[in-house]
Amino acid sequence: MHTTLLIMAAGLGSRFGGNKQIAKIGPNDEILLEYSIHDAIAAGFDKVVFVIKEAMADSFRQLIGDKISRKVEVHYAFQEFDSLPEGFVPPQGRVKPYGTVHAVLAAKNVIHEPFAVINADDYYGKSAFVTMAESLRGMQGKQNVASMVAYYLKNTVSENGYVTRGVCQKDEQGFLKKVTETYKILPFADGTIRDINFREEGDILDHEALVSMNFWGLTPWFFEAAGRDFEAFLWAQNGDPLKKEFVLPMEIDSLMRSDGLRVEVLSTDSVWFGVTYQADREHVAGELRKLHEAGLYPEKL
Repeated sequence: MHTTLLIMAAGLGSRFGGNKQIAKIGPNDEILLEYSIHDAIAAGFDKVVFVIKEAMADSFRQLIGDKISRKVEVHYAFQEFDSLPEGFVPPQGRVKPYGTVHAVLAAKNVIHEPFAVINADDYYGKSAFVTMAESLRGMQGKQNVASMVAYYLKNTVSENGYVTRGVCQKDEQGFLKKVTETYKILPFADGTIRDINFREEGDILDHEALVSMNFWGLTPWFFEAAGRDFEAFLWAQNGDPLKKEFVLPMEIDSLMRSDGLRVEVLSTDSVWFGVTYQADREHVAGELRKLHEAGLYPEKL
């Protein structure tokens, strides 16, 4: 049975100002997702599924897919409008894909085992993949169970603009109780971190709050349940039809209530960092250089 990693890389990267998924950031021109793949393979993952735009396929194969296919099984899934439910036609002028649930569902035909989901443009840390691999092995043969690697909010904000995070609450047993997709989180000069989505002065958030960085552990059961909800979302007459998205934290929270999904919150000592804005790139490059210099990664991946 495979230990599978699904990498969501079809986003347009609009705030970064280009195709950030394949931007060369490491000290030897490594792209950020190479670190996740390196750490995943070391943790025992043996299958990688890239969810990309079809137009990116040749670039991905040349840049990384062909390289890692010597070590792991590699598949490609395309997050395009032709992967939407039968009969649904996007409104004229819609360009963006329909969010991270759409991305995961695009891979349903190539994944038949518990799997992890990550973003292509985040660094999650070595121990996070070890913890997730162990969680996935425990999900074999189960249905409405899941897990997530949580990070502290204070470690996931950007000095260069606002970010979106799934702010989480867990119960005393360590299971997720609630996750709230929070869209405009910004550090303020007074040291507070605030959500400015609803008002300019913002609502203060807890620095130590746990947040989702879209590092989820799921089972194939998710495809059926999320497919049902995704179709309902598409047909619903609400939100801006040109911009609305169906995102994983929103769906996970919904499935906990509607289907009794149990989500274990996994702890890790890994530090997260990622690229949202072009100005984040210098900081991330510096952090990666430190990891290489400390011997956590070989001179060249």
